[in-house]
Formats: sequence, C-alpha cells, structure tokens
Amino acid sequence: MKKLYLFNLFFTLLLCNAFAQSQQDYSNNANLAQRIKALAQKYPQWVKTKSLTQTTGGKDIWMLTLGSGQTENKPAIAVVGGVEGKHLLGVEMAIGFAEKLMASTTTDSIKNLLTKQTFYVFPNMSPDATEQYFAKIKSERSGNATKTDDDRDGKINEDDFDDLDGNSKITMMRILDPTGKYKLNSDDPRSLILADASKGENGKYILLSEGIDNDKDGNFNEDGEGGIAFNKNASFNFKAFAPGAGDYAVSEKENRALFDFLFDAFNVYAVVTFGPTNNLSTPVTFSPAGISKRIITGWFEADAKSNALVSERYNKITKTKDAPKTQAEGGDFSQWAYLHYGRLSFSTPGWWVPKVSPDSARKEKKFVNEDANASYLRWAASQGITNTFTPWKAINHPDFPGKTVEVGGIDPFALINPPYKMVDNIVAKHTDFVVGLAAMAPQINLINLKSEKVGDGLTRVTLTVMNDGELPTYTKIGDRSYFLKKIIVKLNTNNNQTVISGRKTQSLESIPAKGFNELTWLIKGNGKITIDAGSPTTGSKSIEVSL
Repeated sequence: MKKLYLFNLFFTLLLCNAFAQSQQDYSNNANLAQRIKALAQKYPQWVKTKSLTQTTGGKDIWMLTLGSGQTENKPAIAVVGGVEGKHLLGVEMAIGFAEKLMASTTTDSIKNLLTKQTFYVFPNMSPDATEQYFAKIKSERSGNATKTDDDRDGKINEDDFDDLDGNSKITMMRILDPTGKYKLNSDDPRSLILADASKGENGKYILLSEGIDNDKDGNFNEDGEGGIAFNKNASFNFKAFAPGAGDYAVSEKENRALFDFLFDAFNVYAVVTFGPTNNLSTPVTFSPAGISKRIITGWFEADAKSNALVSERYNKITKTKDAPKTQAEGGDFSQWAYLHYGRLSFSTPGWWVPKVSPDSARKEKKFVNEDANASYLRWAASQGITNTFTPWKAINHPDFPGKTVEVGGIDPFALINPPYKMVDNIVAKHTDFVVGLAAMAPQINLINLKSEKVGDGLTRVTLTVMNDGELPTYTKIGDRSYFLKKIIVKLNTNNNQTVISGRKTQSLESIPAKGFNELTWLIKGNGKITIDAGSPTTGSKSIEVSL
C-alpha cells in the first residue's frame, strides 16, 4: 500500500514538473489549480491550500499558507495577485513566488525563514475575468460573472464587444469624422492621440472599442460581460454606481472572503499586491492634508518613511527603472490594505513597457509625443515581436453608413503583460524582493536585563524591549484604528513573589525600527521569574530572571 502511494505521488509530481517545463503561456484557472495541487503534494510540510470561496462564475479563490507549525502565530506577509482581471502577470508573480520559495527550501536560509514567518498567498482574485484571455474571442476584462446593468437601462449585458474583423480578438475602431477628437500620431501613424485644441489642432477620428451599438443608445460596448471588478469593490474610496464597482462596497464573494480572512489574521504586518498601482518604484509622498481630516486619505509620515525604505530595497533588488506613474482608482485593494486594514501596503505591476532609444538602422527618430501605444510598438520592434498588433483594416459598419471605419490596434492584454518568455525572470526578481521584505520584518528582542538587590528582600528588575527589525511593530495608521494588536509584556511570578511596583501585564505602543522601550519592576521575594513579550506581528520572546 505504501509503495502504491509513493508511486502515485511520484507520477503526479512527474506530470506536474513536465507541465511546468512545457508551459508556454499564462495559466488558465485549470492550470493554476494544477500548480497549486502540485505544491501541496510536493511540499506537504510547508504548504497548506484551500479554496476561500467560489466566484459567481463558479471559480475557486485559492489560498496557500506557506510555513511550518502554528503558522497563524507567526509574523506574516500576504501576497495577492490577480487583483486586476487584465493583469495576468500578477497571477504568475503570486503563484510563481510560492513555487520559487518552495524550490529554495533546500537552503538553510529559506528553511529558517519559513520556521519564523508565514506567507499567505492568494494567486488570483479575479478568475472570472482572467479566463477571458483564454476565451474563443479574446478581450480585456476586469469584472467577474455577476450580471450587471452598467448603463442603467433595465437590461442586462445587452451591449458587449463584437468581433467585426473576425480575428477572434477585440481591438479598436477608428472612424474618420471631422467631429472626432483624435488624430494620427506623427511619431507612429499606427497609433492615435488626442488633438490639442489649445494649439489649434483638429481631430479627425472617433476612437472606440471594437463593436456595434447593440442596444441603439448611442454608446458602444458599455454593458457587456464582466460585472464587478475586485479592484473597484474595496471599501476605501468606493465609487458607488461607477461601472464595475458594484452597488455597494465589498458586495462580492471574493472580496468578502479575502477581507474576512485578513481581518482575522492579526499576524499580517505587510501586504504585497501584484497589481496596477505602484508605490514601490516610487514611494508615496507624505502630505499633512491627508491625515488632518476625520477620514484619512494619505499615509502617516512614519509609514511613508517605511514605504520609502522598502521602495529603495525594491529598486535595488529588482533593478527595475522608468516606471510610469500610476493613479489608484476608487475601491483599489492596495489602498484598502493600508487605509482600512492598517498594514504596510506595497504594490507593483512588476512590468511595464521599457523605454528604448531610437534605432538609427530603422530610421527611427526621438518621439515628440508621449504615447503608450507608440512606445510599445517601438519596444516590440526592438524585441522582434511582430504578432501583437492588428493592422488597421477597413470594414462596413452598420452604425456608420458611408463613413470610413477601420478596425485594428494593439492586441488585448499586450500593454500590461509581457511575452510569457519574460515572466520567469520577473517572478525570480520579485521573489527575491518579498524574501528581502521578510528580512526587514519587525522582531521583538529582550536585552539589557539587570537584576539588583535593594534591601528588605526587594529586587529591581530592568529590561529593554527592542524592535530589531527595519519595519515598525505596527503602523501609525494602526494606532488610529485601535484594531491592531500591541506588544504584551507579562511578568510571571509564583505565590512567594509580590510585584511592589510596575505592572505585571502591560501593553506597548508601536515601536519603530530599531526603537526600544525600557521597563522596570520592583519585586519582593526570591527564586526565578520569567518575562514574556510579543505580539502577532513581531513574534514572542521570553527571558528568565533570578531574584
């Protein structure tokens, strides 16, 4: 029986390894589940998996717990991918982090890390949306399978995209029209940019996503498949009635399940989000106005300094550069993780279109206009990538009779997801970053212990509680929430010992990086006592004292 079990286990791992080696594209939900199962089978001492919930579309929201022993009692980092349905790279970065971390358990440093800290990994929070990449007709999607009436006309999903040129992917339409606001980009006529009226420029094109006005309301593709987006449904800065946001905050099963878990996970000291917002390439800027009102909208200065320190470490480890500035939308998860959950929250998309210099061999010139499409096309050409742009092609469009209508443009997903061959290197760098972040964790230490006799059977005990880590024991915004757990220091005595001064049990406010608190007690009696100190985000320490 044991031999049969070992054979089945070996065969399963062999299949999974063969799958990993042969994978040539991003993972669909079935492949992701297979990778998660393979990790649990290969590393049972380190990996526990479960489905937090299922989406409206019936897809699992997976959670992996990486660590040993009582993982819930050890300081933890939450790693979250797939917060934006179009961002498949975020899924690969999250599950890839788990895979690479486990592959490194042969080293003492990673074994030691996993005995001291926990990692909660949520690979894909938008499985309904990411599956659109693998659909018969490929189109970018952010929302889940919840049916919505985005245009508020009493009908559900009646105006979706339409594949007008029959190439099985949804791109753009440009309509030649004097009322249009767009013009051809002089840097690259394959892309269009807004005409600048202040400079006397006139637009020539209307630019729309590919499709027809199915419900004849004058709008195109405004009410299709893809209901509520995970990254618009969080409670901070929630935008009610915005397309894809939902009727109220945290209305979706996947949002509720993740938030419920996290609020119970008092050991989480940092959240790493692989998504569209980026406060790692460039850290947040402290603004007094953001914390001066009843509703806090910005980072506290001490927390912003922590962000800057981690950002410096991120840029050094990943060696990424030229990151574009990002603006978080309402309901953004990474904003929620700091402003409502109260943890240090770090977010990065992991990749963006690299800047390239003009190629004189191709007779390229320096760009005059800032345009993401033209920049992508130049970079793609420098990499020999030729299959991500659909040349503009004239079609007959029923909503624009007698007008020149062309369909084309950069393929869906290409602007925010690199070619799959680049993914492994991106995952490796960001795995190193998360491990580096864990090395900065708050860590309690008990030092400078002194015990001195003062007469009449009394002993004065002095102790320093220090945070050896590079991050605070909890955030400044955590002070305002009254929800995060403080450090508890407990003096354990026996029946023959009496505490004359000092508190037997006391809580300490947040201790900054390398900061400390000095405590003292006056105790009557003799023998030994123990002092315990710790919190969910720092771990615990204990020390013994002879009176």
